[in-house]
Amino acid sequence: MSIFSENIRYLRAQKKLSQQELAKEIFLSRVRYSKYEDGRSEAPYEVLIRISKYFKVSIDLLLTVDIKKYPLEDVVNLPANKVLLPIVVDTEGNNFIEIVPQKASMGYLKGFSDPEYIESLQKIYFPFLKNGKYRGFLADGDSMPPFADQSILIGEYVEKLEDLKANKEYIFVTQEGITYKTFLKRTKKFITVLADNSYYEPYNIALDEIAQVWRYVRGILPQDYKPHTLPDKANLKNLMDEAKKSISKLENSLLKLSQE
Repeated sequence: MSIFSENIRYLRAQKKLSQQELAKEIFLSRVRYSKYEDGRSEAPYEVLIRISKYFKVSIDLLLTVDIKKYPLEDVVNLPANKVLLPIVVDTEGNNFIEIVPQKASMGYLKGFSDPEYIESLQKIYFPFLKNGKYRGFLADGDSMPPFADQSILIGEYVEKLEDLKANKEYIFVTQEGITYKTFLKRTKKFITVLADNSYYEPYNIALDEIAQVWRYVRGILPQDYKPHTLPDKANLKNLMDEAKKSISKLENSLLKLSQE
């Protein structure tokens, strides 16, 4: 029997409905519905939609997650049938924060809707972070400037892109990986973000490339961390201008040599 069959059997039992009663609610005959629940037939797309809407459970969950393991009231449904998995709590109801290693960022892109993957992540707990869903992201090397290697960036889940605030910092999970940036503006097709280093120009991220967004709330720095003193923007720009002039002179010299 498939996960889907087990799930609809479980959901029907939770509502204390007979197969006949549920079949009537989703405009099917009892015989046809029973084939889906017994695993003798696969439900077509239009039936999946009806079942999903009736139980208010995403198709993604119905097909891929053993719902019995995760109380439905703890599951957060995301737009486009994506699923943020159940909040992990201990026996006292404390909300744990999963930590995603930067080296595992591509695995996270594939596994953030997989309960077993999320459960495998290391977890921490902060009593002052409540009333929200939080997740930590571990910086590795220069993956999330200005945060040093082994820093942990903790973000609060943002359900809708409409909730993004200009000039606030966020952790963006995209098809390219996980990045920390300041949000500037949003259009119908993309958002514009800015790196912490103001020397770099703003750039765009297409909306269809964004998997998740987390509002930055805390940063945990590694032991013995010492902030680097960087040149100010004006001095850095002068250094870059001088470097460009030197490169230009070198190119002109090489051009002259090639013409002799």
